[in-house]
Amino acid sequence: MKLEGIIFDVDGTIADTEDIHRQAFNKAFSEYNLNWHWSREKYHELLFISGGKERIRKCLTEDNTINIDNSFIKELHKCKSEYYRSMLISADIKLRPGIKRLITEAKNLNIKLGIATNSSSANLTTLIKKNLNTQPEQLFNTIVTSDIVLEKKPSPEIYHRALFNLNLSAENCVAIEDTANGNISALTAGLRTVITTHAYTKDNDFNGASLVVNNLGEPDSAFSVNKNFDCKNSYVDVELLNKIVTSKNDFLQKEELLKVSERI
Repeated sequence: MKLEGIIFDVDGTIADTEDIHRQAFNKAFSEYNLNWHWSREKYHELLFISGGKERIRKCLTEDNTINIDNSFIKELHKCKSEYYRSMLISADIKLRPGIKRLITEAKNLNIKLGIATNSSSANLTTLIKKNLNTQPEQLFNTIVTSDIVLEKKPSPEIYHRALFNLNLSAENCVAIEDTANGNISALTAGLRTVITTHAYTKDNDFNGASLVVNNLGEPDSAFSVNKNFDCKNSYVDVELLNKIVTSKNDFLQKEELLKVSERI
């Protein structure tokens, strides 16, 4: 088996948490008497900007009534994060289909697991403890968060660091992502990617991904494959990921397959 590691993004990938983040931002804005409210449509646009502080900075540059101040951005984002964790604990948020199954299977096969996320360690811990009743360090061989890296996705820094910590080559690993920025970050670091879309990212450009599905699926509940991809499996497991890292053509996008056939 060539597959030696699986590296997961968190928000939107492990759990569908993006709208809780949006609501937490709005609560923080209200607490600081800001005349801001991020609708789902607005947040969809802002998700193309990686990082909560960076999204706040973007809106500050568009609001001429407020001075851009780094300490204020940090304070506002801290308030938002506290709201987020509080809301996450009380919300009915479960892991996305296939996540727990894939983690369990990989650990049983001694495949290393990693986290590469623009979110914080505190947010990750809250999510994992809520759903799996354990500390993230008990499941993942490395955890790289926004608390550690200087550059956020789409920079490949977070994946380079995760691979270094795992002591693995990119060619032996797969990244599980949900956004265009995450896809670019992983691909730039040399990894193959499997994308699990959701309401906020289903229209993203995932050029270069090995597979795009609506979730990882379960044996009794198949995933839906993006129309630009060709895959006969019904759920993502270690065997499928191993095929992805060892195959050059089986999981190419249909457009690329067409180009190959035209050349032949």
